[in-house]
Amino acid sequence: MIINKKISVRNITLLLFVLFILSLSSCVTQRKMEYLQQYDRQYSNPSLPDYKLKPNDELYIQISSLDDAAATITTSAAARPDMMGSISPYGASLLSHKVDKDGFVELAVIGKLQVKDKTIGEVKTMIKDALANVLNQPIVSIKLVNTFITILGEVKLPGHYVYSEEKLSVFDALGLAGDITEFGDRKSVVLIRNENGINVRRNLDLLRSDILGSDYYYVRPGDVIYVRPLRSRAFPFANVLTAVSTTILVLSFIKTNIK
Repeated sequence: MIINKKISVRNITLLLFVLFILSLSSCVTQRKMEYLQQYDRQYSNPSLPDYKLKPNDELYIQISSLDDAAATITTSAAARPDMMGSISPYGASLLSHKVDKDGFVELAVIGKLQVKDKTIGEVKTMIKDALANVLNQPIVSIKLVNTFITILGEVKLPGHYVYSEEKLSVFDALGLAGDITEFGDRKSVVLIRNENGINVRRNLDLLRSDILGSDYYYVRPGDVIYVRPLRSRAFPFANVLTAVSTTILVLSFIKTNIK
């Protein structure tokens, strides 16, 4: 067989054009990666209701007053009020009080307190009232220890993250995980949250600016964020189809130009 040296320029151009189009089909466009695509709009900051305690929550409780007796009511860290700032979240968990399955937390001197469905502020008031006849001007400080979220899927650093901020947006959370990869679907990010004992799933479209006013803009302790892969990444047969199509075109080209 002798290869025809006078290969049609038209056929070469057509082949290169088709290969170029196929290569573009495997690329992720900028449109799919750009957050908050509606511009020049304003959204009211979404409200963030006070967190209500539930069973298995962990509370770091520090009580101080003008009386030395305060040291016998709280954890060993009460003798060092400055320690909380230097304790890691997991270390603080060892010094915390856990809310039991019935919603009670137990403290020395005070006994059991029903804290389920109470806010941190309400629990502070309850402890102060319980100590009114025991301590001189008691000062109560409470911190929720188990403030963590889980981030999975198409992010650079999936994992379990502890945070200390009172308000953490979904963008802040994704920043902890190194942001979404180029293969992540920013248009359909799944947020799973336990609301009143029921696991609720919400799809968040991070390409739209109205997420800034959504009730799910701020994450809550225990939330799970799952970034789904783009469809082209989720279904490998699309790449296989591209390879097969390219092979067929190359074989057709060779057949046409070889005698």
